[in-house]
Formats: sequence, C-alpha cells, structure tokens
Amino acid sequence: MKIGVVANVLQDKPLTEALRIFRDLGIEQIEPGCGGYAGKAHIDPAKLLSSPAELENLKHMLQDTGIGISALSCHGNPVHPDKVKAKSYHEDMRNTVLLAEKLGIDTITCFSGCPGDCEQSKNPNWVTCAWPDDYLEILRYQWEEVLIPYWKKFVSFAREHGVNKIALELHPGFCAYNVDTLLRLREAVGPEIGTNFDPSHLLWQGMDPVMAIRALAGTIFHVHAKDVVIDRYNTARNGVLDTKHYSDEAHRSWLFRTVGYGNDAKYWKDIFSELRKVGYDGTVSIEHEDSIINRMEGLQHAVDMVRSCAIFADRSGMWWA
Repeated sequence: MKIGVVANVLQDKPLTEALRIFRDLGIEQIEPGCGGYAGKAHIDPAKLLSSPAELENLKHMLQDTGIGISALSCHGNPVHPDKVKAKSYHEDMRNTVLLAEKLGIDTITCFSGCPGDCEQSKNPNWVTCAWPDDYLEILRYQWEEVLIPYWKKFVSFAREHGVNKIALELHPGFCAYNVDTLLRLREAVGPEIGTNFDPSHLLWQGMDPVMAIRALAGTIFHVHAKDVVIDRYNTARNGVLDTKHYSDEAHRSWLFRTVGYGNDAKYWKDIFSELRKVGYDGTVSIEHEDSIINRMEGLQHAVDMVRSCAIFADRSGMWWA
C-alpha cells in the first residue's frame, strides 16, 4: 500500500507548493480533482489536453517531486435531470478519461450519479424507502431508463481510451451507495465498474466496513481513508438520515473526522488487513474533511495514523510453518 491524498485539501495553493507539502508529509500519491464537485484547482483536463507543453510540465513537476497519481477524481452527477448540468459533468468526466489516457492512468474516481423521478424533473430524487409504490416506479425509471444506459455508453468510451477501472464512491444521494447497488450496476454494465472504497460513508449508514470489503472483493479499485464519528444521542433521537448542515456540529447525527478521531487504530488495522486479504495493495488516499481540526494538523494526524496501521511491505509468507 502507498499513502495518498485527495489533493483538493490544498486547493488554495499552487500545485507545485502543494506537492512539496505533500512530499514533506511522506505522501506518495495524489488524487487530483479534474472537475465536478472536486473542482479543477490543480488540474484542468481540457487545458492540458489542448496544450502539450502544459501536459509535459505537469509530468516533469510530478517527476521532480517523486509523487505519482493514484487516480483522477471527477465526482459529479452526469445523469442529473438538468440537461445543462448533466452535460457539464459528463464533459468533465470525458476529459478526465482522455487525460488519464495521456498520463497512462487506468483509474478514475467518481459517483454513479442520481437522476430525477421522470424525464421532466429539474432536480435529483434519491429514494430511501420502498413504499408507497411510487418510489419503486422512480427506481425503475432511474435504473432502467437512465443510469444503466448512461454507464454502458461511458464504460465503452473509457475502455477505448485505456481506462478500465471506474471507481464509484458509495455515497448517499447517488444511486450506487451501498454494496448491493454497486454490484447491481456492475452486473448490468461490466467489470469496469468498481468501488472507490470510503468506509466513512458506509459506517454512518449502519454498515460494517470489513463486511463490505468482503462483499466487494474483486471490485475495489481505489481506497479513501476518511473517518466519521457517530453521535449516539443525536442518532438515538433522529436516526442517521441527517440533513442538517455540516456546520451544525452540535446537532448532527454524525460528522466526518480526520483519520483516528472517529475510530481507533484497531478499526483501521482491521480495514487495512481485510483489504490485503481481498487482494488490494494500492493507494490509501487520505480525504480530510474535518471542520473541528485545523486542516494541516488534521492531515498530519491522518498521515501518522495511516502510516502506523496500513500494510506496506510484501508478504513474507508462512515462514514459521
């Protein structure tokens, strides 16, 4: 495993400066935003694709610092019912694939997206229950008429350009948000659909990350290290479907925390050990989204925790047997 980072934690700094800071922290890989919600603070695929000189400059910059790219991030909603928004997200994803091809990268991270409830919708409609039956009809429309057809076309395009790992981050608000929905989309579309495994999004839904890793074995293309803390009292009062703003820290049922501030080392060691058992030895990309702690202090703590819990060396086998 290698220590990586979601690079937009330093989106206010030039890429050259951000790379130096990451290197000094012991980070080996970056996952830069290339559009969508992640923005394009460090890498704008459209600009790089139109300028061979700027593309070469990026390659030299990475080579000089010794930092690689684990995946290109393009987290948007390409099936948004607003056609203008959907087109923008889709174009960002398309350009991300083309840039990945130029850089020799086979993995992008993104969301599955979420359509509306019909062709005339203006906003996404994320269904959270199976009754009344209207919701099942919404799900049928979303999956059969929008989601699966879109991803079949996009996977075909990505495959043509050397991107064969589309790592979907399982997050509520999008159609693929848990084990079963990810596997359903993968079965319908193909083996290029996999997971950007982020345990924080699963834990606050009530899932067990180790169980999820076992169920997703063979589909995990990329991993995020982000922690979450569940407020037992707010959850006991309101459950986990919490729509309070992230800034309302005192009243939310859960909060994202820096690695080690939501769960202890045993939790993270179990996750990294299970990842090793299912064959994942790639990058662990730290995503720092903690409003309680300073971002640089939090990032340092996260690196320290990942370094102390992840598994880096090759197996030595059952040398004692």
